[in-house]
Amino acid sequence: MEPYMSLTIHYIDCDFTIKSLCLQTSFFPQDHTGEAIALGLQEALALLEPARGETNSGSNVVKAASLNKWVRLQCFGHRLHLAIENAMRDPRIDCAVGICKKLVSSFSYSWRRKRQLAQAQKELKLPEHGLKTECPTRWGSRQAMIERVLEQQRAISQVLLSDRKSRHLIPTWQDTDTLEAINKSLQPLTKFTDALSSEKYVSVSFVKPVLHLFSSSILKVNDDGPELTNNIRTKILTYLEEKYKDPETQELLDMASALDPHFKLRFVSEDRVTPIQARLLSEMAASVSMVKKGPSDGGTADRAEDTLSTSKRKKTLGSFFKITERASPTQPPHQEQAVASELQSYLQCADLDSEENPLDWWREHQRVYPQLSKLAIKYLSIPATSAPSERVFSTGGNIVTCLRSSFKPENVDRLVFLAKNL
Repeated sequence: MEPYMSLTIHYIDCDFTIKSLCLQTSFFPQDHTGEAIALGLQEALALLEPARGETNSGSNVVKAASLNKWVRLQCFGHRLHLAIENAMRDPRIDCAVGICKKLVSSFSYSWRRKRQLAQAQKELKLPEHGLKTECPTRWGSRQAMIERVLEQQRAISQVLLSDRKSRHLIPTWQDTDTLEAINKSLQPLTKFTDALSSEKYVSVSFVKPVLHLFSSSILKVNDDGPELTNNIRTKILTYLEEKYKDPETQELLDMASALDPHFKLRFVSEDRVTPIQARLLSEMAASVSMVKKGPSDGGTADRAEDTLSTSKRKKTLGSFFKITERASPTQPPHQEQAVASELQSYLQCADLDSEENPLDWWREHQRVYPQLSKLAIKYLSIPATSAPSERVFSTGGNIVTCLRSSFKPENVDRLVFLAKNL
């Protein structure tokens, strides 16, 4: 077990730009237990106020989030990968994929067959692409392998037919139908995995709309379609709905979606619209109260400075009104109405175009919706997948190697920061 552990965070700065930061590199003399990680996270986030959204599915991280009483958002990419694995549990699929793997392996370890495949591709006017091998840890690699085999099926058959010992590797029509059913079901899903794994734009607000898109069109069962395709789609959709039906997760996704000018309350169920609006108003009012309250020490120092400067110069008529206003302890009138008006104005404005960046929109409308923009920074900074954090971990692993294992944590922080930002 590595002695260092990088605690990373996604955040949106005041200019509404997403940044991924190695928040702290901690030295763990003991194992990476849930208790140790929970304590490290509390220390690292003591001065920050994120939305407390975790996207890592490791058992120790799950326990750490539970100990800190944080809402844990499951990594969408990992859950989609597990949903696909669950849907692939079928004897027909096992047989067809097994043949596909053997076929790809026979070309991977034979330069002669690679050359024959290239010649066949030229003769049949097929794309000169190599075959792809499945990697169990890479999402969508099985679909990529199947898609390439189907694309080069005629060239592969031509090469294998010339060798009696390899003719058994040619897929039968039943295997071909199975591979086509798998490819048809999985091909659209890989695009969503890649898109939601990015770290340069908002992704958490798209989780619920994507799930709705899956159920309404992409994974919708077609009565006229193949039975195997419908079975795969049903299993994937059922698995995803089961994993994201937790009330706390639903509330987090609803809040993120509501603060995205693309969607607002469009994908919030009717029975949840009123509670989500109430929570938005509550958090907006709390934000206003914190701003109005301010630091007590700073206010006392300002009053002392003002008193000193006032005593030195001659008072004007306006200064008496200024003192009276400052001494008044009452809050600005109609504060609740102002917050409600801000939320209502936001919900009634035109939706943002689907290709536009929501952070650019919030940057332009930050002064129009001052309290909502703070909530947007809080919620939209949560990544939908753990891919950005894993990239930071990989960067840390490349820096702290066996030959460079005596780094102090602060030096690892600096090197990871430079590697990610230069």
